[in-house]
Amino acid sequence: MMVGVLCALGLLLLSCGGEELRTNCSSAVSIWTDLGITAEHTPEHTVTGDHLQVCVQEWTCCTQEVEEQLSERSKHEFEKLVDEASEDLRNTFVSRHKRFDEFFLELLENTERSLNEMFVRTYGKPYMQNAEVFQGLFSELKRYYTGGNVNLEEMLNDFWTRLLERMFQLLNSQYLITEEYLECISKYMDQLKPFGDVPKKLKSQVTRAFIAARTFVQGLMVGREVANRVSKVSMSVACVKAVTKMLYCPSCGGLTAVKPCRSYCLNVLKGCLANQADLDPEWTHYIDAMLLVTERLEGPFNIESVMEPIDVKISEAIMNMQDKSVQLSYQVFQGCGQPKPSGMSRSARGVSDVFSARFRPYSPEELPTTAAGTSLDRLVIDIKEKLKLSKNFWSSLPEGICQEEHVAVETEEEACWNGQEVGRYVPEVLKDGLTQQVNNPEVSVDITRPDSLIRQQVMALKVMTNKLKNAYNGNDIYFQDSSDESSGSGSGSGCMESCVTEPDGSITESPVLEADRSAEHSSVALLHQASALSLILPSLTLIHHCR
Repeated sequence: MMVGVLCALGLLLLSCGGEELRTNCSSAVSIWTDLGITAEHTPEHTVTGDHLQVCVQEWTCCTQEVEEQLSERSKHEFEKLVDEASEDLRNTFVSRHKRFDEFFLELLENTERSLNEMFVRTYGKPYMQNAEVFQGLFSELKRYYTGGNVNLEEMLNDFWTRLLERMFQLLNSQYLITEEYLECISKYMDQLKPFGDVPKKLKSQVTRAFIAARTFVQGLMVGREVANRVSKVSMSVACVKAVTKMLYCPSCGGLTAVKPCRSYCLNVLKGCLANQADLDPEWTHYIDAMLLVTERLEGPFNIESVMEPIDVKISEAIMNMQDKSVQLSYQVFQGCGQPKPSGMSRSARGVSDVFSARFRPYSPEELPTTAAGTSLDRLVIDIKEKLKLSKNFWSSLPEGICQEEHVAVETEEEACWNGQEVGRYVPEVLKDGLTQQVNNPEVSVDITRPDSLIRQQVMALKVMTNKLKNAYNGNDIYFQDSSDESSGSGSGSGCMESCVTEPDGSITESPVLEADRSAEHSSVALLHQASALSLILPSLTLIHHCR
């Protein structure tokens, strides 16, 4: 009789103790409702959690349906966190690319307008009759910048040759100058040096300035594309499970106000963003190369310093040729023979004074403003600061997200969720990168399978970094033409990494903003090439193969 009473009393105590362990689920349901989670079949009090796959707890308010919804919610929440954390970086590359591109294009337009206005005012009819020579110069410079297949050195040589031919005809209009005779004159260009040292100096300055400017804006465009692609994370099943466990599993146990421990958060994100962290070394090399090229944009021969006085320099060359026109004509007649008389004198043809007036450059108040009054110096100072801040961005992404107040606690001393309960998080925080996650206690990471998208971006950065370094040294790098890439014809330069043009190089891509401009397609071609190479070369080593 006594044994039976004791047994009954024991069962009663156990039952009471079990009731004390059970929690009311109303607060959890309220939180889920606010999140848009359907919780129709949620029990009033916690039940055993052996039916769950992720939030496995002794007691839980979660049904299997709620857990599935929380997992989906976690996926979107994590993607949003990464997107918000990288927003400033992406906006920096988008906005600065736009500013630099607008500046360079407006600089070209203003310089051409300046030259045209002053040459019309100074030289009048002789200039207007030959204006297409100068228009062609600026047209080719713009075509080079916006992605045309232009060799700068050859183009500048052609400009001076055409100018020599036109001026020789004007200065010797009493003679009949044929096309064959003009071809003969052009052969003596280097020997005669009709324009003095201006062509040689200007060619060196213009070539270096344009290579640096175009490559730098190309670099901004590639950085923009890489940042956009890498910030769109692809979550593995293990990562979704770990993030769900970190962010929403506490609510299943009725812990609606507790936040994850900071170290716990870091290990989860280091596991989920392991591939992004592996982008960091090449990203740092790319940023260093971009900073290197900024030196060319702020030096004495930057594109602004070279282009603004170009009208003065061309005028000096014209005056130089006119001053020694008699000697020049004599030398040409000696080499090419005496041309036949045209039957008309120079004065009869109205060109007796040709380019007699001296060129008057702009006074300071007449100088055109470029890019809404923004100087290149201010643009460079701004972008250098932004580039330096972007170093180590991808490896510091977990830290940046976990320090957000709504994501994890600020200090480890606070009461926090450690993945199992409210308490201290014991495991150590791992280092960055894929190979460091082999023993990640929160996320199962396959370190033998690097993310293919990240590998493609690593390759794109390698190619761009190489191009930037060559641009710093004044060398042009060109890639397979974007039209060939898109057509799949396989034709093009044949360069799988890069070809240095010294001096014979054709430029097939350039950084510009609008989507229908050829440089935009070239950036895609660049990334496509990187994609193909990254799949072929697991070691991430570029093959040098230049025809």
